[in-house]
Amino acid sequence: MIWTLVIAAAIFLAVFLLAVLNSERPLADMFGMAAVIGLIGAICCLVVVCLVWPMLRWLFWKHWRRTLFALACFVTLIALFYAEEDWRGWHAWNNFKHEWEAKGEKFNFADFVPPPVPDDQNSALSPIVFTSYGQFLTREGKGIPCQQRDANFVNRLKMEVVHNYEDSPKDGNWQIARISNLKTWRDYYRALAATTNEFPVAPQLQSPAADVLLALSKYDPAIEELRQANQLTDSRFPLNYDIENPAEILLPHLAILKQCSLTLQLRAIAELQNGQSEQAFDDVKLALRLAGSVRTGPFIITHLVRIAILQITLQPVWEGLAEHKWSDAQLAELDSELSKLDFLADYEFSVRSERAAHIKIVDWMERKRSRFGELFNMIDNDYKKTMNNFGLSVEIYLMPKGWYYQSEIVLSKVQQQWGLPMVNDPQQTVSPQSARESVDAVGSLRPTGVNLFARLLLPELGKYAERTAYGQNAANLARVAIALERYRLAHGEFPELLDALAPQFVEKIPHDIIGGQPLHYRCTPDGQFVLYSIGWNERDDGGTVGLKNDGSVDNNTGDWVWRYPQK
Repeated sequence: MIWTLVIAAAIFLAVFLLAVLNSERPLADMFGMAAVIGLIGAICCLVVVCLVWPMLRWLFWKHWRRTLFALACFVTLIALFYAEEDWRGWHAWNNFKHEWEAKGEKFNFADFVPPPVPDDQNSALSPIVFTSYGQFLTREGKGIPCQQRDANFVNRLKMEVVHNYEDSPKDGNWQIARISNLKTWRDYYRALAATTNEFPVAPQLQSPAADVLLALSKYDPAIEELRQANQLTDSRFPLNYDIENPAEILLPHLAILKQCSLTLQLRAIAELQNGQSEQAFDDVKLALRLAGSVRTGPFIITHLVRIAILQITLQPVWEGLAEHKWSDAQLAELDSELSKLDFLADYEFSVRSERAAHIKIVDWMERKRSRFGELFNMIDNDYKKTMNNFGLSVEIYLMPKGWYYQSEIVLSKVQQQWGLPMVNDPQQTVSPQSARESVDAVGSLRPTGVNLFARLLLPELGKYAERTAYGQNAANLARVAIALERYRLAHGEFPELLDALAPQFVEKIPHDIIGGQPLHYRCTPDGQFVLYSIGWNERDDGGTVGLKNDGSVDNNTGDWVWRYPQK
């Protein structure tokens, strides 16, 4: 009791003095806090002196033989538990893998790595494309440590069309039939010239299109060099696919390529409005080639970037159709380029490759359990936000190796049962209902050790299917709209039915990705038309686009529509 009182008093005085010296709060507040901490210290001392110490003396002094025997039995039981769980998990994983490999499935990440491309045929190794990743990766794909990166390295593909995104114009949007207003862009660049020389401007006002093209002319040499580089037949970016943890593979080129497509979009729109349809056509083709240059990447994020580039590139395509700026020959070539896009097949490939990457990540995690925090910090989903990082780290350390094998089975089953069936490439359909069920299935997994990685890594499968469906549907709507414009050029008006388009203007009319039924089409009194898919809600809303509260498009509601501004 004396020692308890002495220690409690010492804790009280220490906390009180530290609080007084390091705070400007009143002494009364400091006294209360120190008293509480001192009381807690006294209770802990009493527990140790009156309970823990006598128990330890009883165990290890009077009954030490029995205690040692009990400890030995306990350790043996733990060892047997881990040995049994390790064997059970290994056996189950190998049986599962062999069963599905016999059906043609692959679980080795190396099977999804794109094949090598000769250097002289690889556009990704051209000098200008190299700058999109050269600050972070060597030409062999090896990562460059932060301390060895060249601070003066020039990324020639970093083509920013704005100085500050928050202040930039945001106007044109084909999804809601809004043509770009280049006057806002001209005003933006001229106002920016008062504080920076980032973009060139003319001394006197020109047409909005001419002023925008002048501002973007700083990128002309890089764009022309990029155009030449994309004449090469193949593209394979030099990524280090042999790295132990696929989550650590650097992909710096993806953001740069998307940024390039934004520049090409604005440039093509300005060229169309400036009467330079041939130049606009070349820029649209270049943007589509940028999307194709990363097609073989074995990651979901790669295919999402390709879909985003397509959405960006469709704006000048749509504006050229709305204002009848494209020739029949240009339209035929655009249709040929868009017909090469099969995002549904890419979805199936990327889900399988991502599954193989996840399996490799789990294997790496089992060997490098102390680095779980690195993987945890790479993940951004709702499940992670509800979990305690410390608790997960303890679980990672204590899990038997067999549970990691069981985790790989759960990951594979979820993707096999829910991820892949959402999209049917042969039938060219996507099931929103299956996507919603997949989200529920992942969310319903019990928070156990074997379900840990599935709950952390797979909650976004439904969103990926939705984006894939929207991307493929956008390409299909564009192809039908191109065929309709070609029909109008030949006959002076749009047809009453889509059946009139095939096979002269389009080989086969694409159907609705959602449900597999024909796309909805009708002519309007102003001589235009409305073309649409029933969208992710699987309901015909009569060609009405879903909008969020801020006015942006909500792809989960309303129809997916292609229409032009009313005359």
